[in-house]
Amino acid sequence: MSTTYLTTAELAARIKYNPRTIREELKDSVLLEGTHYVRPFGGRKILFVWESIERDMRLASAEDSIGLPMANGTVLRG
Repeated sequence: MSTTYLTTAELAARIKYNPRTIREELKDSVLLEGTHYVRPFGGRKILFVWESIERDMRLASAEDSIGLPMANGTVLRG
């Protein structure tokens, strides 16, 4: 199985998010190091693993359909 590595800008284009949103809101809350992104050679650069992100977006989408959306942005699960 091949792995597709994306920069923040490339990921933003694929999922239609602003790169800043990915860096400041999604990274380390929804996108986890070691699962959804790596830092090659221990550096500062971040590369996102597309296959992991795509898989988890689909799983989260299926889970969200079971809850009741609340006004504050959370989901009430039954």
